[in-house]
Amino acid sequence: MAWNTRVFMMMWVSILSMVLVSCGPSYEGYMTRSYTVRGGHYRPMQVEQALQYRETGIASWYDESKYFGLKRGNTSLGEKVMPWHVSAAHKTLPLPCVVKVTNLSNGRSLKMRVNDRGPFIDGRIIDVTPRAASKLGFKKHGLTEVEVEVVSVGDGKHKRKAKKKSWFAWW
Repeated sequence: MAWNTRVFMMMWVSILSMVLVSCGPSYEGYMTRSYTVRGGHYRPMQVEQALQYRETGIASWYDESKYFGLKRGNTSLGEKVMPWHVSAAHKTLPLPCVVKVTNLSNGRSLKMRVNDRGPFIDGRIIDVTPRAASKLGFKKHGLTEVEVEVVSVGDGKHKRKAKKKSWFAWW
């Protein structure tokens, strides 16, 4: 009888572990599928196009967590995010990717992971978490002009780095 109980318990543990593993992020490679939000239709860039992406525009900050940071928010990739994390949201870059954001008013720059979609307000190119806004020096103001440059796209075996421009390219 003890042997049957042990087999039964091992079977439940293996089933439970498979269920928990399947609750994680549900993407493989890059998230580039089209989506619609608030009546706007967005088509993310392909990886090759994103690796050359550089844009200047307005950045804002947002907080996905709830109850004063006590409850985590979820990103478009299904990752948990808190106000003290350094990450960002972009409408059309493939997810995940790493970008370098430079605040043009004070020169501060920061590399961060883009793992969410947004901002869905006209005229804004990127949303960052409260911690990232503080490090870039614009949290009190809410908005600032930034330059966004892609450093890499993807994670793990799918990671692709942007080519660095060298001074030899000018010759």
